[in-house]
Amino acid sequence: MAGKIRVVVAKPGLDGHDRGAKIIARALRDAGMEVIYTGLHQTPQQIVETALQEDAHAIGLSILSGAHMTLVPKVLELLRAEDAEDVLVVVGGTIPRDDSAALLELGVGAVYTPGQPVAEIVEYLRGELAHLAAT
Repeated sequence: MAGKIRVVVAKPGLDGHDRGAKIIARALRDAGMEVIYTGLHQTPQQIVETALQEDAHAIGLSILSGAHMTLVPKVLELLRAEDAEDVLVVVGGTIPRDDSAALLELGVGAVYTPGQPVAEIVEYLRGELAHLAAT
């Protein structure tokens, strides 16, 4: 195996509810991935900087504040500016269906809402990033 899948789990913006992010971080860790949890109140710039410094393969954004249509496009824009579009971005939180579709069109890999099994997130990341651990 070439190495572990590296995922930055981040809480952007003013959202102070991190229980879901911690559950996801633990599930990814338990699935054998390396997880870097940034903590609360991160700016898009801080998140992208962390992903670049940690050589992350994916960023998981947990957003419950309703600011997903502002924060997620900014993260994607910053990744493009750093020529890091190969970093997979997934989003979880209270996101309306119409906004989910818009985020997917912008380049987000997947959107997860409350109640979806954590195993789906693990399997999605494994499927999308399997080539990183294949050799």
